[in-house]
Amino acid sequence: MYYVVESDKSFDQASADLETAVKQHGFGVLHAHDLGTTLRNKGIVFDEQCRIFEVCNPEQAAKVLSSDMRLNTALPCRISVFTEKHRTKIGLIRPAQMLSSLSDDPALAAVAADVEQKTIQMVDDAR
Repeated sequence: MYYVVESDKSFDQASADLETAVKQHGFGVLHAHDLGTTLRNKGIVFDEQCRIFEVCNPEQAAKVLSSDMRLNTALPCRISVFTEKHRTKIGLIRPAQMLSSLSDDPALAAVAADVEQKTIQMVDDAR
């Protein structure tokens, strides 16, 4: 269900490299949530880092929404750069597996498989 890799890069370098990889694969970063900073700003003790990137390819998103508008709740795709025990990791929930639990439409399965292949490549490129 998850695809997570470890990186020798710093958290900030992996985040920057992920942003570059997203753009190189024809996707855009809609927003990046710095969850670690948000938690600390709320007074919560949180020693790790976590930045969640919302990424989207408009053509693929339109295909999904044209088939089943309810799937908007699964968009955009999220890729996270985070630390765990102070080791940098990059990961995502596999779109094809997630979508298979929400729809049995073979056309959507093909879209999800393509998006999954590209998002995994983004993670590997940023690694």
